[in-house]
Amino acid sequence: MDIKAFLKLLNKYKWILVLVPLTAAVITYFLVRKLPKEYASEAQIATGIVDQSKQVVVGSNQNADYFKVNQQFANIIERMKMQRIMSILSYHLILHDLENPKTAFKPYSKIIDSLGSANLQEVIGIYREKLLKKEVLAVGDNHNKFKLYDIVSSMGYDGESIQKKLNIYRPDNSDFINVYFASVNPQLSSFVVNTLSAEFINNYGQDVNANQNNSIELLDSLLKKKELAMNQKTAALKEFKMKNGVLNLDKQSEMVYSQISQNEERKAQAIRDIQSNQKAIADINAKLRGNGDAFMGGNTTGDNKTIVSLKNQLKIANDAYIDGNFKLSDKKKVDSISRLIDRVSARISDNNVTDPQASKQGLIQQKLALETTVSQAQGSIRSIDNELSMLKAKYNTMVPFDAGIQNYERDAELATKDYMTSLDTYNQNKTQQNVALKLQIAQVGLPGLALSSKKVMYIALAGISSFFICFFSVFILFLLDHTINNRQQLAYATKSPVLGHLNYIENTDRNIRNIWKDNKDQEYSTFKDLLRSLRFEVAEAFAKEGKKILGVTSLEENEGKSFIAGSLVYSFAMMGNKVLLIGGETKVPMSDSKEIAMRQDFQSFLVKREIQIEDLITVLNKNDASSSLLEMQNVNSLKKGFEVLKEQFDVIVIDVDSLKEINKAKEWLLFTEVNIAVFEAGRAVADEEKELIKYIREKPGFIGWVLNKAKLA
Repeated sequence: MDIKAFLKLLNKYKWILVLVPLTAAVITYFLVRKLPKEYASEAQIATGIVDQSKQVVVGSNQNADYFKVNQQFANIIERMKMQRIMSILSYHLILHDLENPKTAFKPYSKIIDSLGSANLQEVIGIYREKLLKKEVLAVGDNHNKFKLYDIVSSMGYDGESIQKKLNIYRPDNSDFINVYFASVNPQLSSFVVNTLSAEFINNYGQDVNANQNNSIELLDSLLKKKELAMNQKTAALKEFKMKNGVLNLDKQSEMVYSQISQNEERKAQAIRDIQSNQKAIADINAKLRGNGDAFMGGNTTGDNKTIVSLKNQLKIANDAYIDGNFKLSDKKKVDSISRLIDRVSARISDNNVTDPQASKQGLIQQKLALETTVSQAQGSIRSIDNELSMLKAKYNTMVPFDAGIQNYERDAELATKDYMTSLDTYNQNKTQQNVALKLQIAQVGLPGLALSSKKVMYIALAGISSFFICFFSVFILFLLDHTINNRQQLAYATKSPVLGHLNYIENTDRNIRNIWKDNKDQEYSTFKDLLRSLRFEVAEAFAKEGKKILGVTSLEENEGKSFIAGSLVYSFAMMGNKVLLIGGETKVPMSDSKEIAMRQDFQSFLVKREIQIEDLITVLNKNDASSSLLEMQNVNSLKKGFEVLKEQFDVIVIDVDSLKEINKAKEWLLFTEVNIAVFEAGRAVADEEKELIKYIREKPGFIGWVLNKAKLA
């Protein structure tokens, strides 16, 4: 953005930027000079949300949730702004004024004055009834006998009007909610904040209690259902146990399984004893068979027969003992026979101390004892097998009950847990109801002093806002203005160098001779200086490659290219150069040698190849009626003609047709060596001109643009 151009535009509209804010401030002054004073009142409500001293903490978690606390305060503030609460406040305000006309906060409106005394009492009764029912005041109340909403609205007591001056907020993360209201009556301000606070606390408490009671009733009903379900599941479990004779299936099955394990261990031990004793008997038999001759003789034959007989009896008695389910009488008989065998064996041993027959008798005695032990073990195995069969049968009868009882126990357990969860929720809600949030008025609103006047603020705001409106209007105008007024803008728009600019001359009777000779007029002096600068740029371009022919064109007609071409001719002549102007604008007499002389015809020159050379400036007039330069002669002939002119003149300036007539301009530009384009300041580049700019920019020999008719500060 061009800051200088923007500042110039601001300077152009400076009086608007001054007068409009001043006018707005003056008008605002007259509008607010009779503005009544306002009185504010503020009440404060203690919530107990963050005040730990007012809370009954259940459990050990006392950390406050910041977002939850903010949400609670936001909910309370929004509930205070509800239409129902605002309607209650509106009823209190209108009833106060209607019932107490002498102490009314505001003068009666025209609607109230139009009511008679009878109608007024009826209206009071309606408002009182609506207050008791806590009905919302709405526009629909105008459809009744009396326009109840309009009556309240005419006094400024409707919810929308009250909320314009009402501010409910939580100060600095405290435990309080402040209710602020400002009005032209200090008593009204105090009444609004106190009534709103009291009514809200009352309604809030009722709403909370009603909600909690509804929740507790719902939870109580749910708790009873859970308790009934728990009792039914428990009763079903009990009935199943009683029906199947199971007191504690887990413990009973565990005991039976333990007994089975013990009996299986006893059976295994008996089998091990039998096997070891049978091995010992086999060893004794081997000894007896191998040493039969050593044990011959002795008087033990009778005793041996007695022992054999007793052992047979012992076996019979032992079998009877086992088959008789281990009766005590059978046990005594077995013990008696065993003692007789021991006594006979001892006698045989005493009688054969030194007799070889005694050793044989000892082996026989051991064999008999081992055989007795084997017989007892075999008998016990049979008893153990019977007991195992009985225990396994009992255990197998318990297995089908296990799946069924597990289902009953699981259902009973789930029902109990569900009931306990509901009971905890019920107890928690009961506790919260007892220790619920209790709002209290911590500080009532009192009538306050008059607030500082806002007249100065309104006046300043009017002036400042109008100033910025004007400022941004000028700024938008600047952004939307695409006109080109300086060299930088022209260079940016054409993406080409700008050789210079020439100032705008207001005198309509301008003449290059008068401009050049006048040293008093500031515009003429500036024009001459800028023209000299442009001449220097062109002369430098000529000197680089030995060029002589300059083409001057423009985007459109009437941009001043002809005047600039004649001015350049005059300025080069002032340097003592012989200059030829083809076309151009000439309005000077011939008396001065440095003036533009009588013009000759360029078409005649092409035919005769003769030209009358004046002192310094010679003019060849273009044939405007000719539609095409190339229709006069071919390109080669034209080039030879220009070669003749280059030999006779130091500088040749051609006033080329505008690029708008692109067909003529292209033909003349074939013979120019250096080209410049003129652009008139104060206009924008049209879309169709962008292609022409691109054409001249890419043309060989184009050295830049000249900004004409520029307005200098």
